[in-house]
Amino acid sequence: MTNIGILGAGRVGTNLAGKLSAAGHHVTIGGRSPEDTAARTVGLDPRIAFADQRSTARTTDIVINATPGDSSLERLTDLRTELSGKILIDVSNATHDAADGLPGDLCYPGSSLAEKLQAALPDTHVVKTLNTMLFMVMTAPETLTTPPTAYLSGDDEHAKRTVTGLLGDLGWQPERIEDLGDITTARATEAMILAVPHILRRHGFKPIAVSLAR
Repeated sequence: MTNIGILGAGRVGTNLAGKLSAAGHHVTIGGRSPEDTAARTVGLDPRIAFADQRSTARTTDIVINATPGDSSLERLTDLRTELSGKILIDVSNATHDAADGLPGDLCYPGSSLAEKLQAALPDTHVVKTLNTMLFMVMTAPETLTTPPTAYLSGDDEHAKRTVTGLLGDLGWQPERIEDLGDITTARATEAMILAVPHILRRHGFKPIAVSLAR
């Protein structure tokens, strides 16, 4: 059992929390107001704990960033001490919204949120993954007709192996996990998100992933 903290209490964070808790991990969701977060997430596994984001980062062993990508860098840089020595799994995309609220442009063209986080948090092992799909696919990859791909980017090999194990707990088969290399490769997967809004506008909000076909 791993002690996992999730920063962000939206659909992504709560979806991951439920599946990881069901897999036997101790999960804490970190929100700005733990009481409000708990009230808004009635129905989640009662074993899931709630705390503020700083306490969550400080008291857990692995932290998942599920905060809005356009503000993640500022939020997490403020938690540098709490995140020191830990694995930070970044599943967010940093984009500016288009007029309809869907992703329009990248916040960090020529770079990526994951790279910015790694530079700002040099004592933290950042691993980028699960950012190339809608939130429901993250915990149920088997529901898509075409097997999806979970990409990995990160500088620390041990951290990536640890994250690969957690992906297995979320339902990902080893052959569907693609290690792209160091953290700079995250700029490729973060750019993939720009294809998603065009698909959603044409086909509606249905489970999809940007995957590798062989």
